[in-house]
Amino acid sequence: MRLKALVLQNFRGYRGEVRIPVHPDLTAFIGRNDVGKSTILDALGIFFDSPLVKFDPSDLCVYAEAKEVRIGCVFDELPDSLTLDNTSKTNLREEYLLNEDGDLEIHKVFDCSSKSPKARIVARALHPTADGYADLLQLKNSDLKERLKEKAIDTEGVDQRSNSSIRKALWRSCDDLKLSPIEIDLNKEDAKKIWDQIQKYLPIFALFRADRPSTDEDSEVQDPMKLAVRQAVSELENELQAIQDRIRDAALDVARRTLEKLKDLDPNLAKELSPTFRSDPKWESLFKLALTTDDQIPVNKRGSGVRRLILLGFFRAEAERRRTQENRSHIIYAIEEPETSQHPSNQRAVIEALKDLASTDGCQVLITTHVPGLAEMIPTDALRYVRFVEDDIRVVEEGSEDVFERIADELGVIPDNRVRVFVCVEGPNDVAFLKNMARILMSDGDEAGFDPDNTPEIVFLPLGGSTLRDWVNSHYLKSFRRPEIHIYDRDADSPPKYQTQANKVNQRNDGSRAFLTKKREAENYLHPDAIRKVLGVEVEVTDENDVPEAVARAIHEREEGAVPWEQLSEEKRKKKVGCAKRQLNNKVAAEMTVKWLEERGALDEIREWFITIKQFIKSG
Repeated sequence: MRLKALVLQNFRGYRGEVRIPVHPDLTAFIGRNDVGKSTILDALGIFFDSPLVKFDPSDLCVYAEAKEVRIGCVFDELPDSLTLDNTSKTNLREEYLLNEDGDLEIHKVFDCSSKSPKARIVARALHPTADGYADLLQLKNSDLKERLKEKAIDTEGVDQRSNSSIRKALWRSCDDLKLSPIEIDLNKEDAKKIWDQIQKYLPIFALFRADRPSTDEDSEVQDPMKLAVRQAVSELENELQAIQDRIRDAALDVARRTLEKLKDLDPNLAKELSPTFRSDPKWESLFKLALTTDDQIPVNKRGSGVRRLILLGFFRAEAERRRTQENRSHIIYAIEEPETSQHPSNQRAVIEALKDLASTDGCQVLITTHVPGLAEMIPTDALRYVRFVEDDIRVVEEGSEDVFERIADELGVIPDNRVRVFVCVEGPNDVAFLKNMARILMSDGDEAGFDPDNTPEIVFLPLGGSTLRDWVNSHYLKSFRRPEIHIYDRDADSPPKYQTQANKVNQRNDGSRAFLTKKREAENYLHPDAIRKVLGVEVEVTDENDVPEAVARAIHEREEGAVPWEQLSEEKRKKKVGCAKRQLNNKVAAEMTVKWLEERGALDEIREWFITIKQFIKSG
């Protein structure tokens, strides 16, 4: 199950009902301090029963007119079936538990008129409301059988041991179920059984908060590996208990035999003594695990930024362990202000790592930030802008020119007026590929090479899907009519898909120029030895084959117990291919060499692109 949206009503600063769309991969919540970004992550923590955050009556919005708080989640990628008992197998659609969009929408409702409110679980669904057909999920087997008699329904072919079978027969018998969006209580009878089954499919939710302790006095941060020891001890609890029992029994036996011998010397003293254990052993204190550098410098002597990175690494490892152990297909990483205590270069590395993580199958990443350097690296379709529209009203906005402009203005992401040329490509992966090629040529001393991170005169602009920085440059600088170099994939089409666009660019009178790659796409310029070195898979690389799919298939098939590639859904294959493209253009391309480019017959073509690009810097 994948998170599609969050619904808040009267929770802290969110008055009324607010629906917050969540990106399938990476979602970044941007906004000023105290505007409600962390509240979103805390709400998810409450919904998924995170140990780091609990619901409290004080979470009721102070402006709320009612005493009821709602935290809801909308999911897609739902399980095909649910098993209620030995006789009942059903699915959410047949039970009319999906909303108007065909998604599962579950709300946890808290009545804050109570001192200790407990969550009431409801599903918002397009459900039957016709008389005698609206309450079937709340009925016991005997009541459902009675309803069959009341409606005079032929029971042939109906398994009356199965509640779901009876419900289906009842609903099928009705000419007009009067389907309407209502709330279904999931706290009793089969409705509760369904909720119990749904919980087995919910994503693992892992919350990493910005205010997680990071002082030297905090034991967890003094040595994050204490968490590893604690986890290992908990996993071996049964084995350690067995050892403890054996030691206790052996020691008591020695004590009893000692007292028997003492009776021969002093019977009265022997009567006064009895063997007892004062306390159980504290296993965690017996094991000392530490991470040290090659110079034997312990972690607790490193800076707070390093300690936080290690904690973040442990956080991810623990979340993955839970995902595997509980056999969940999806996981949500919610990370508040990942830039905390990090140098700008590390901030960029963290964001790139999180983007990589979000692109993997079954992973979603949610972050909050108000640092321009991070926000500008995030794809625009992942941005969510949290702001006040009135003193007591907050909204979460996405996906419009006005929203991007507000974010850019608020964070101070401004265009660089030193730009002399735009390099226009299809998407972010092409940008990564070209930047890596520029670095490779520069490191070889080639005049065509340059450092893309320190050449402000050149802006790489993906035309299909861009970051906030790309949007700002395009939005503000395009009006200055800077010349453009377009580099498009030739792909497998004949004639090439972008031939018409390339012709139009080449017919301009402003010096702009368009290239179509001589090979199919960027990944076909990579060497199979580089792919093997970085990704550990053997694939054929020609000028024409689909390299990302070949790599995605190879990585998938080496997984233990992997189903055949052809049996994966189209969406899953597409996501795995997308992840492979990102790894190829970011990691593999970075390991390419001039020699490998020559062997692929790619060096002269790439040099021509960059020489043309650099001419605009010289002429400017």
